[in-house]
Amino acid sequence: MREIFTIGHSNHTIEHFVSLLTTHGISAVADVRSSPYSEYSPQFNKEILEQKLRNLNIEYVFLGRELGARRTEESCYVGGQAKYGTIRNLPAFRNGLHHVLEGIEQYTVALLCAEADPLACHRTILVCPELKALRPDLKINHILGDGSLESHEEAERRLIKLHRLQPELFGELTSMSGLIERAYDMQAERIAYKREPAEV
Repeated sequence: MREIFTIGHSNHTIEHFVSLLTTHGISAVADVRSSPYSEYSPQFNKEILEQKLRNLNIEYVFLGRELGARRTEESCYVGGQAKYGTIRNLPAFRNGLHHVLEGIEQYTVALLCAEADPLACHRTILVCPELKALRPDLKINHILGDGSLESHEEAERRLIKLHRLQPELFGELTSMSGLIERAYDMQAERIAYKREPAEV
Protein backbone atom coordinates (compact mmCIF):
# COMPACT_ATOMS: atom_id res chain seq x y z
CA MET A 1 0.00 0.00 0.00
CA ARG A 2 1.37 3.42 -1.00
CA GLU A 3 1.32 6.26 1.50
CA ILE A 4 1.31 10.04 1.32
CA PHE A 5 1.27 12.75 3.97
CA THR A 6 0.08 16.34 4.12
CA ILE A 7 1.32 19.17 6.30
CA GLY A 8 0.56 22.84 6.92
CA HIS A 9 3.49 25.08 7.80
CA SER A 10 1.31 27.40 9.92
CA ASN A 11 3.53 29.73 11.97
CA HIS A 12 5.99 27.00 12.97
CA THR A 13 9.66 27.71 13.27
CA ILE A 14 11.62 26.14 10.45
CA GLU A 15 13.27 23.86 13.02
CA HIS A 16 9.93 22.54 14.28
CA PHE A 17 8.64 22.12 10.74
CA VAL A 18 11.70 20.12 9.74
CA SER A 19 11.34 17.97 12.85
CA LEU A 20 7.76 17.13 11.82
CA LEU A 21 9.02 16.00 8.43
CA THR A 22 11.91 13.94 9.72
CA THR A 23 9.81 12.32 12.45
CA HIS A 24 7.61 10.83 9.74
CA GLY A 25 10.39 9.99 7.31
CA ILE A 26 9.43 12.53 4.66
CA SER A 27 11.93 12.51 1.79
CA ALA A 28 10.13 14.90 -0.60
CA VAL A 29 7.87 17.92 -0.18
CA ALA A 30 5.33 18.82 -2.88
CA ASP A 31 4.35 22.46 -2.36
CA VAL A 32 0.72 22.98 -3.43
CA ARG A 33 0.48 26.63 -2.38
CA SER A 34 -0.61 28.82 -5.28
CA SER A 35 1.80 31.50 -4.07
CA PRO A 36 4.75 29.93 -2.21
CA TYR A 37 5.43 32.97 -0.06
CA SER A 38 4.36 34.02 3.42
CA GLU A 39 4.37 37.57 4.72
CA TYR A 40 4.10 36.39 8.32
CA SER A 41 6.34 33.33 8.08
CA PRO A 42 9.05 34.23 5.57
CA GLN A 43 11.01 31.12 6.55
CA PHE A 44 8.55 29.28 4.29
CA ASN A 45 9.18 31.39 1.22
CA LYS A 46 9.96 29.10 -1.69
CA GLU A 47 13.67 29.79 -2.16
CA ILE A 48 14.48 29.73 1.55
CA LEU A 49 12.48 26.57 2.19
CA GLU A 50 13.79 24.78 -0.88
CA GLN A 51 17.40 25.43 0.12
CA LYS A 52 16.79 24.35 3.72
CA LEU A 53 15.17 21.10 2.64
CA ARG A 54 17.79 20.32 0.02
CA ASN A 55 20.49 20.81 2.68
CA LEU A 56 18.73 18.05 4.63
CA ASN A 57 18.45 15.78 1.57
CA ILE A 58 14.69 16.34 1.34
CA GLU A 59 13.55 16.96 -2.23
CA TYR A 60 11.31 19.95 -2.98
CA VAL A 61 8.98 20.43 -5.93
CA PHE A 62 6.64 23.34 -6.51
CA LEU A 63 3.23 22.21 -7.79
CA GLY A 64 1.23 25.34 -7.03
CA ARG A 65 0.52 26.05 -10.69
CA GLU A 66 -0.91 22.55 -11.09
CA LEU A 67 -2.54 21.86 -7.72
CA GLY A 68 -3.03 25.31 -6.21
CA ALA A 69 -6.51 26.56 -5.30
CA ARG A 70 -6.08 30.18 -6.42
CA ARG A 71 -6.32 29.72 -10.15
CA THR A 72 -5.44 31.99 -13.03
CA GLU A 73 -8.05 30.31 -15.26
CA GLU A 74 -11.14 32.52 -15.41
CA SER A 75 -13.36 29.48 -15.95
CA CYS A 76 -12.72 28.42 -12.34
CA TYR A 77 -14.59 31.36 -10.82
CA VAL A 78 -18.29 31.89 -10.28
CA GLY A 79 -19.26 35.13 -8.60
CA GLY A 80 -15.61 35.68 -7.71
CA GLN A 81 -15.24 32.40 -5.81
CA ALA A 82 -13.07 29.51 -6.98
CA LYS A 83 -15.07 26.37 -7.69
CA TYR A 84 -13.36 23.11 -6.76
CA GLY A 85 -15.65 21.14 -9.05
CA THR A 86 -14.21 23.00 -12.02
CA ILE A 87 -10.61 23.03 -10.78
CA ARG A 88 -10.48 19.25 -10.33
CA ASN A 89 -11.17 18.72 -14.04
CA LEU A 90 -8.51 21.09 -15.36
CA PRO A 91 -5.82 19.33 -17.44
CA ALA A 92 -3.10 21.08 -15.40
CA PHE A 93 -4.66 19.84 -12.15
CA ARG A 94 -4.95 16.28 -13.47
CA ASN A 95 -1.29 16.42 -14.54
CA GLY A 96 -0.34 17.55 -11.06
CA LEU A 97 -2.15 14.59 -9.49
CA HIS A 98 -0.30 12.16 -11.74
CA HIS A 99 3.00 13.88 -10.91
CA VAL A 100 2.34 13.27 -7.21
CA LEU A 101 1.37 9.65 -7.77
CA GLU A 102 4.57 9.10 -9.74
CA GLY A 103 6.54 10.70 -6.91
CA ILE A 104 5.23 8.40 -4.21
CA GLU A 105 6.69 5.44 -6.07
CA GLN A 106 10.16 6.74 -5.23
CA TYR A 107 9.74 9.10 -2.25
CA THR A 108 7.80 9.49 0.99
CA VAL A 109 5.93 12.62 -0.03
CA ALA A 110 4.24 15.33 2.03
CA LEU A 111 1.88 17.79 0.35
CA LEU A 112 2.65 21.23 1.77
CA CYS A 113 0.27 24.12 2.23
CA ALA A 114 -0.14 26.87 4.83
CA GLU A 115 -3.09 25.99 7.05
CA ALA A 116 -2.49 24.09 10.28
CA ASP A 117 -5.89 22.37 10.28
CA PRO A 118 -6.20 19.94 7.36
CA LEU A 119 -9.93 20.70 7.07
CA ALA A 120 -9.21 24.39 6.47
CA CYS A 121 -7.08 23.66 3.42
CA HIS A 122 -7.63 22.66 -0.18
CA ARG A 123 -4.92 20.00 0.17
CA THR A 124 -7.49 17.95 2.11
CA ILE A 125 -10.77 19.13 0.59
CA LEU A 126 -9.69 19.23 -3.08
CA VAL A 127 -6.43 17.38 -3.72
CA CYS A 128 -6.68 14.34 -1.44
CA PRO A 129 -10.10 13.10 -2.61
CA GLU A 130 -8.89 13.22 -6.20
CA LEU A 131 -5.73 11.29 -5.32
CA LYS A 132 -7.90 8.67 -3.59
CA ALA A 133 -10.17 8.44 -6.62
CA LEU A 134 -7.15 7.64 -8.77
CA ARG A 135 -5.52 5.33 -6.22
CA PRO A 136 -8.21 3.89 -3.90
CA ASP A 137 -5.57 1.94 -1.96
CA LEU A 138 -3.62 5.13 -1.16
CA LYS A 139 -3.09 5.73 2.56
CA ILE A 140 -3.23 9.43 3.45
CA ASN A 141 -2.10 10.85 6.78
CA HIS A 142 -2.19 14.49 7.84
CA ILE A 143 0.72 15.62 10.02
CA LEU A 144 -0.58 17.87 12.81
CA GLY A 145 1.34 20.60 14.57
CA ASP A 146 2.11 18.45 17.61
CA GLY A 147 3.56 15.71 15.43
CA SER A 148 0.58 13.38 15.68
CA LEU A 149 -1.18 11.98 12.62
CA GLU A 150 -4.81 12.22 11.56
CA SER A 151 -5.77 9.66 8.94
CA HIS A 152 -7.79 10.93 6.01
CA GLU A 153 -10.68 8.76 7.13
CA GLU A 154 -10.58 10.41 10.56
CA ALA A 155 -10.48 13.81 8.87
CA GLU A 156 -13.57 12.92 6.82
CA ARG A 157 -15.46 11.87 9.95
CA ARG A 158 -14.46 15.13 11.61
CA LEU A 159 -15.66 17.01 8.52
CA ILE A 160 -19.10 15.39 8.75
CA LYS A 161 -19.33 16.40 12.42
CA LEU A 162 -18.15 19.92 11.61
CA HIS A 163 -21.14 20.37 9.29
CA ARG A 164 -23.51 18.51 11.64
CA LEU A 165 -24.64 16.13 8.94
CA GLN A 166 -26.82 13.17 9.89
CA PRO A 167 -27.87 10.12 7.85
CA GLU A 168 -31.31 10.43 6.26
CA LEU A 169 -33.80 7.77 5.22
CA PHE A 170 -34.02 9.00 1.63
CA GLY A 171 -31.87 10.90 -0.84
CA GLU A 172 -28.15 11.50 -1.03
CA LEU A 173 -27.45 11.28 2.69
CA THR A 174 -28.45 7.66 3.23
CA SER A 175 -24.85 6.41 3.00
CA MET A 176 -21.50 7.37 4.49
CA SER A 177 -20.20 8.19 1.00
CA GLY A 178 -23.13 10.55 0.49
CA LEU A 179 -22.46 12.28 3.81
CA ILE A 180 -18.78 12.67 2.97
CA GLU A 181 -19.50 14.08 -0.48
CA ARG A 182 -21.96 16.62 0.94
CA ALA A 183 -19.50 17.59 3.66
CA TYR A 184 -16.77 18.15 1.06
CA ASP A 185 -19.09 20.37 -0.98
CA MET A 186 -20.06 22.42 2.07
CA GLN A 187 -16.46 22.85 3.19
CA ALA A 188 -15.37 23.84 -0.31
CA GLU A 189 -17.95 26.63 -0.27
CA ARG A 190 -16.62 27.73 3.11
CA ILE A 191 -12.89 27.77 2.36
CA ALA A 192 -12.53 28.27 -1.41
CA TYR A 193 -10.63 31.37 -2.45
CA LYS A 194 -12.72 34.50 -3.04
CA ARG A 195 -11.27 37.20 -5.22
CA GLU A 196 -11.54 40.82 -4.18
CA PRO A 197 -14.06 42.68 -6.37
CA ALA A 198 -12.29 44.64 -9.10
CA GLU A 199 -12.27 48.36 -8.56
CA VAL A 200 -14.28 50.30 -11.11
